Amino acid sequence: MSQVLDTPPPTPAPADDDLAALAARHGLSVSGARPSLPEYVRQLWERRHFITAFATAKLTAQYSQAKLGQVWQVMTPLLNAAVYYFIFGVLLNTKRGVPDYIPFLVTGVFIWTFTQSSIMAGTRAISGNLGLVRALHFPRAALPISFALQQLQQLLFSMAALVAILLGFGVPIAFSWLLAVPILVLQFTFNTGVALIMARMGAKTPDIAQLMPFILRTWMYVSGVMWSITKLTKGDHLPHWAIIALETNPAAVYIDLMRFALIDSFHAKQLPPHVWAAATGWALLAGVGGFIYFWKAEEMYGRG
Repeated sequence: MSQVLDTPPPTPAPADDDLAALAARHGLSVSGARPSLPEYVRQLWERRHFITAFATAKLTAQYSQAKLGQVWQVMTPLLNAAVYYFIFGVLLNTKRGVPDYIPFLVTGVFIWTFTQSSIMAGTRAISGNLGLVRALHFPRAALPISFALQQLQQLLFSMAALVAILLGFGVPIAFSWLLAVPILVLQFTFNTGVALIMARMGAKTPDIAQLMPFILRTWMYVSGVMWSITKLTKGDHLPHWAIIALETNPAAVYIDLMRFALIDSFHAKQLPPHVWAAATGWALLAGVGGFIYFWKAEEMYGRG
């Protein structure tokens, strides 16, 4: 004789609307969800002390294993400048017709190194710190911003050597040196924006970090670090679009502005037209655009 067991009917799965209402009622939210842009900015501001401390700690640890320690912060760009002087200034004779060539060259190398290092560090900001990204909850933009700030701190150390070189080669102190402050603010904003863009791209495709040195080296060669853009663009041997591209190149804009501020023999006529507008425009375009571009992928960092 078979015994029939009555089984209760299956409980229907709650609808998505019911789950959303339940979560809202108890104040729950999606883990890792992207906050609104104003909220994201607020969160970053609340963590400004972490960003500063992280940048300082990374800068201190960078040369901790070297016997000369923090001296390498100044020695590295100086050695680069010495190599470029021998190859370009002596062998290729790019110093001909350029007054105060050594201050001209060293200023270009220091300012370019600031941009180059910020972008390279930003490219690895997420992919190189996955342990931190996956372990802690914080606005991920804090990482590329802190790396750009680290490079600014390093540049400020190097500026002491730059001032010594300028004075040693007879460049007088002038009120125009105060222009270095707004120039560095604009360049830092630009560098940070590009670092944010590259951080998002590097998080998705880590191989970009292997390609960036070649791109940055090419960018350096067309930015007038070792030679004068003004001399090259004289005459009609270059097409007009090439002249515009050289003069509005953001790296060249910030380098030439700093030369104008620090070197008395570098005159305003050597600057491209509307140079301050170009410097401000590049800073706003990269800074604001890069920040929004990075923020849009906030919930994706550290996953997969």
